Amino acid sequence: MSPTQTAVNRTSVISVCFNSSAVIESLLRTIPTNTTIILVDNGSRDVEIIQDLAKTYNAQLISNPGNSGFGSACNQGASLCKSEFVFFINPDSILEPSTIALLESAADTHPKASCFNPRILNSHGKDSFKRRSCLLKAEQVMPRGTPLEACEIPILSGAALFARKEDFDRIGGFDNNIFLYHEDDDISIRFRKQTGQAWIIPEARVVHLSGHSSGRSAATTALKAWHMGRSLVYTTTKHHINHAYRNALFSALKQFLSPVTILSKRKFWKHRAFLQGVLSARKDQGTSSLPCPYDIKRP
Repeated sequence: MSPTQTAVNRTSVISVCFNSSAVIESLLRTIPTNTTIILVDNGSRDVEIIQDLAKTYNAQLISNPGNSGFGSACNQGASLCKSEFVFFINPDSILEPSTIALLESAADTHPKASCFNPRILNSHGKDSFKRRSCLLKAEQVMPRGTPLEACEIPILSGAALFARKEDFDRIGGFDNNIFLYHEDDDISIRFRKQTGQAWIIPEARVVHLSGHSSGRSAATTALKAWHMGRSLVYTTTKHHINHAYRNALFSALKQFLSPVTILSKRKFWKHRAFLQGVLSARKDQGTSSLPCPYDIKRP
């Protein structure tokens, strides 16, 4: 088999959509034929366009009436998979022809590894390597720069996460209590603790247009920031990070009181919502049960 081909049904690609019609077709065009595609729409305003694209590209579509959260939607998609591997990828991404085949080959080469990241680049060709996390100890933080050769890493980016389906099921998938943000940190730690290693495969490449998967607006920015604050409290508390809430609150106050926040309307919305998210998480430890005041409703 050539490096640009992928075995029939060996990998299922899962992408969660939220007002993503402007970018998702670029991803769908680059997924190799004979690859199972599952789209999970989280109550988008543009769901009709997503439905048409799903038909055009022979993708299965799950349409949620509202936004169930990123991790929960990924779990929905994975529940339909009968493939050996699952590849969770953001809708604002583009695959190279050999990406999936190279990840499958890496999984065969490294049988003790449960999950993998390809090399993730932004639209300008610059690396976007996740080398640190709020859940890692200082000595676990990776050096700057994307590794040039395949190697084991302590944390994965959820923008393009490739995993063995058996191991994904074994750890219970993504934590449904995490609505958005830090779900990749959490699942990386659980993968490594319970099932095996995490690796980066630089030969496999994905271009990620970060921040464009759900469009740009003040309301969307605030929605994301609120959940980011809550998720930070929840995940650091869950993984027994010292002074989890205090550290999150300090970070939120520092951002909100920055002079830059006063000068930028977008940053004001973002930093205020982040602070509100942190404050709201104190009583319920940041689980997803509390309604978000910035929820974007379909018309």
